[in-house]
Amino acid sequence: MPDEKEQQFNSPSRGRIAFSEVIYSLVDYMEEDPKKKYHLIIGTDSRTNGHNNASHKIDLVTAIVIHRLGKGGRYFWRKEIKASVHTLRQKIYEETNSSLAIAQQLLNTLNKYLISARGNPIPKPPKYELEIHVDIGQAGPTREMIKEIVGMVQGYGFNAKTKPEAYAASKVADKHT
Repeated sequence: MPDEKEQQFNSPSRGRIAFSEVIYSLVDYMEEDPKKKYHLIIGTDSRTNGHNNASHKIDLVTAIVIHRLGKGGRYFWRKEIKASVHTLRQKIYEETNSSLAIAQQLLNTLNKYLISARGNPIPKPPKYELEIHVDIGQAGPTREMIKEIVGMVQGYGFNAKTKPEAYAASKVADKHT
């Protein structure tokens, strides 16, 4: 039974599930076709919370996407409220930090699980690449932030994608903000 304090995510097919269940789902999906290549993607989007912009609160939605290249994928998402967000720059940093935190937690938990899944070592763990999708791009007011945000993500050891390739943030997470 999952810990009461464990983060909760939403799945379009399974409803509300614990973070540990997200890990099981990701591994089960990769083990269905272990010869395929997978991209594990984290992206976050946000929207001003409510109608009153003076509150400076945002709804922050982080999505975890598993993409089986050439064969579709699955995703999970969670929403949290962040207060005291006053500028676009601060909003982008909140989004990026949320993605990085989930990515670090996901990798740590996933790697432990793959080493000894449910007590049984996995002889040949599935192969995947991890990407962070950031909701910034050349066409909007965030274009001047691309180098610093991409540099920050790469500093944590992750590959970064920006719009229009950042679909986990600009499409999947955006769908739930």
